[in-house]
Amino acid sequence: MRKFDIILWDVDQTLLDFGKSQREALSRSFMRYERTMGEDTLALYVSINDDYWKRHERGEVTKKELLTGRFASLFSRLGITDIPVDAFADFYQKALGEVYYFRDDAKRLCRELKEEGFWQYALTNGVSSTQRSKLRLSGLDQLLDDVFVSEEMGEPKPSPVYFEKCFQRIPDFVRERALLVGDSLTSDIQGANNARVSCCWYNPEKKKNDTPLRIDYEIRNLWELKDLLG
Repeated sequence: MRKFDIILWDVDQTLLDFGKSQREALSRSFMRYERTMGEDTLALYVSINDDYWKRHERGEVTKKELLTGRFASLFSRLGITDIPVDAFADFYQKALGEVYYFRDDAKRLCRELKEEGFWQYALTNGVSSTQRSKLRLSGLDQLLDDVFVSEEMGEPKPSPVYFEKCFQRIPDFVRERALLVGDSLTSDIQGANNARVSCCWYNPEKKKNDTPLRIDYEIRNLWELKDLLG
């Protein structure tokens, strides 16, 4: 008998390569204003964006403050005063929903798991319109049994309330039968710990875990999940 039959997938940097999509969307956004995006600008944005998302996970900033604040901070650091922050943020968010790249041939993996009878759900902190657009364009929405976007649930990962709302929408949910798979220690693994479900840390970069969090499994490639699930 299988130990797990419910897979709770993170989306960005797990099923989809958010880094590549982020680079493409940001480059398009600067091109719209006849600017080029250098590697230093990208690195600075990534740092600012990551900080805003971690603050959002801790409840320190709202989603609305995050979406524009990260660009206001970026432009301030770069000395940019002639690009409207709100319009730039809107264009970027739309562009982000139009590009996607799979990690580790994730679509084929999800298809095989579906054929083998696993229930699969996406749990994501991203912007609703962006995430649903990417999942639709990539075809993953046809393989997943449901998608739970934090913006629609009213709480972000890793909030226990977010997870409980997700679990209430999963038919015949049994906590012990679920496995969360994600790359983020602060949202995915912390969330699994908060929600008291098993977790698998997707860690292809071989990052060091310097937290006291419980990690039940760790994989470098998504296909290692097949052996883990049995």
